[in-house]
Amino acid sequence: MKYRRNIDLPRLLENKSVLLLGARSTGKSFYIRNQLNNIYYINLLKSSEFLLLSSDPDELENIAKFNKDKIIVIDEIQKLPQLLDNVHRLIEEYGVKFLLTGSSVRKLKSTGVNLLAGRAWPARMLPLNYSEIIEKDGEFNLTKMLKYGSLPQVWNSQMPVEELDGYFQTYIDLEIKAEGIIRKIPAFSRFLKTAALSSGELLNYENISSDAQTPASTVRDHYKVLEDTLIGFNLDPWTESKKRKAIKRSKFYFFDIGVLNFASGITPSSENSTEWGSRFEHFIINEFNCINLYQRRKLTINYWRSTAGHEVDLIFGDIAIEIKSTKNISGKHLKGLKAIMEENKFKKYIVISRDHNERIIEGIECHYYENIFHKFWNKEL
Repeated sequence: MKYRRNIDLPRLLENKSVLLLGARSTGKSFYIRNQLNNIYYINLLKSSEFLLLSSDPDELENIAKFNKDKIIVIDEIQKLPQLLDNVHRLIEEYGVKFLLTGSSVRKLKSTGVNLLAGRAWPARMLPLNYSEIIEKDGEFNLTKMLKYGSLPQVWNSQMPVEELDGYFQTYIDLEIKAEGIIRKIPAFSRFLKTAALSSGELLNYENISSDAQTPASTVRDHYKVLEDTLIGFNLDPWTESKKRKAIKRSKFYFFDIGVLNFASGITPSSENSTEWGSRFEHFIINEFNCINLYQRRKLTINYWRSTAGHEVDLIFGDIAIEIKSTKNISGKHLKGLKAIMEENKFKKYIVISRDHNERIIEGIECHYYENIFHKFWNKEL
């Protein structure tokens, strides 16, 4: 089944070249081939095209000149980062429009991606989001999302666990082994499971070091690898509260819940399980991260926790958001939002849950999760 992706690359490409980053299998190549027009496509995973440009990078100029009215797509640019010098020059001298894609920024960072600063806008491709799924399927399967995530090849599969297994093998073999990022693969695999088990919790490198049997300095480096290969992202703390001192440690979230479940070895068994609630929170935060990136809102998203234990799951611009998987919101679910309201820093206070009874309680808006997604994707909020 084909899902129309709602990232608006054509609008960006009307103005400038674009560097599109996204973890493997998020659908970058499919999107380019099916939703973009007037392109010349170079796939560096194809040996003949890789060999041509690796032996003679200047051949890119001949391709660009012959296809001067097209957008030149270079898929998996991290495979041949030396091409960035040529891309830079062709943008500057001839106004060539490029769309560069990559599944890792590690090599690009070390070999001069900054040369493109200001000359190519960054964009991100993520797994299927709620808006894309509801448009195609007409309904949303929350249980499926919280068990298997939404990588396109997994969401459409009759055997999602097998797809996730294959995904992990590809990630380890092609991103980690082949690129020489990590030498000790078994130790990295232990770290990966530990990182998944602590996803969404306050980062404590010493505890993770102990659990993964890996030095704390290596744990920090490994988290950077996860970021650079686009497997997850840091959610930094909001620390501007005055009435209550804020904790300053970050949290780490995996980019896809299916990948998180497979890495941790734990899949939610029922709606009453602890894992169900944590995965629901994870899903909501990932969706807002996607809204922020796809709609180019350019917000810094955070969480807040006081040293006394008050917490708000998500700060999205001038909106404070608490996330609960319950079907029945009550006063006990609003304590964190009531605490942060005293700071008088935000325009809206929202709790998102599975409670269909939408209402306002003491200035806090209670929204059913699907309804609030409609509002944000339609830019009503």
